[in-house]
Amino acid sequence: MAKLFEPITIGNLTLANRIVIAPMCQYSAEDGRMTDWHAMHLGNLAQSGAGILTIEATAVAPEGRISYADVGLWDDETETAMGKVLESVRRWSDMPIAIQLGHAGRKASTAKPWDGGGQIAPYAENGWQTVSASALPFLAHENAPQALDKAGLDRIRDAFADAARRAARLGIDAVQIHGAHGYLLHQFLSPLSNRREDEYGGSLENRMRFPLEVYDAVRAAFPADKPVTMRVSGTDWVEGGWDIEQTVAFAKALEARGCAAYHVSSGGLDAGQKIPVGPNYQVPLARKVKEAVSMPVIAVGLITEPEQAEAIVATGEADMIGLARTVLYDPRWPWHAAAALGATVKAAPQFLRCQPRVYKDLFVQA
Repeated sequence: MAKLFEPITIGNLTLANRIVIAPMCQYSAEDGRMTDWHAMHLGNLAQSGAGILTIEATAVAPEGRISYADVGLWDDETETAMGKVLESVRRWSDMPIAIQLGHAGRKASTAKPWDGGGQIAPYAENGWQTVSASALPFLAHENAPQALDKAGLDRIRDAFADAARRAARLGIDAVQIHGAHGYLLHQFLSPLSNRREDEYGGSLENRMRFPLEVYDAVRAAFPADKPVTMRVSGTDWVEGGWDIEQTVAFAKALEARGCAAYHVSSGGLDAGQKIPVGPNYQVPLARKVKEAVSMPVIAVGLITEPEQAEAIVATGEADMIGLARTVLYDPRWPWHAAAALGATVKAAPQFLRCQPRVYKDLFVQA
């Protein structure tokens, strides 16, 4: 069997294969509440044959949204809206569902990407005052964030825990904490955005402190038999910024706390980043982490071909691969990968008759 289609266990959760549908913001929520778009979008991906489906970056507080149209999980209304979507999806699919919980920090209060994606000023419609580790804007011309004081840190930490409890009530199978792409927890980790002089800034130990406090709070709030994972940027791609050595140190600290998996991406923190974009460009970062820890590691980044994905897991560079834009473009990518690699994949009975004649053993009925 192709390694990509072998089962894998994360914590106590066993996945049918190594394909992770990564979080993909849809910018289609209303005041944090999921809409029919999310039922259609997630329902479609839940029929893909992947091992697990991850709900898009979900803000733990209104000011933590990337844009005003982002999904949230901070009150009964947002929880109810998400519950309705999940009920619809689960009626037709038993695919495990994870959620990515996050806070955008200084990269919050933006327009939708198709409206330009720029920051919206606090005094403008759909805008608000952002917060961060330090009062340093992402771009020089933007409104500066407010540096969080201890009360603010405690409030956000508790918001992560509350969202995790809501996720548990919704029956979500796993939580991924968003510590990547220049959002709040990454803003604490990187010395480029964290210039604090208290116990949350300066040394690597201090810069890791708040993200680890958030992890501990989420881990305590989410059922012990369900996995909590972390997504990180393996490097800022900027001299003097967050790098792979610090990423490995963070991974070891998380593993010691029981982290179930580590999803390695990169970049997003500094406008000066120089990213060598190309197929597999982030996979070496995942490999470095995998060499240092025993928890499963997820690789991501321009993984588009079945043979490419198979090579990553078969050679031990990572334990799983994450797909975002690839599966958004081709929601049946796992079917096509199974066909190319001679594997089998689950398909709903409504789809069985579309199995191509040349792949007589491709589908297993869900």
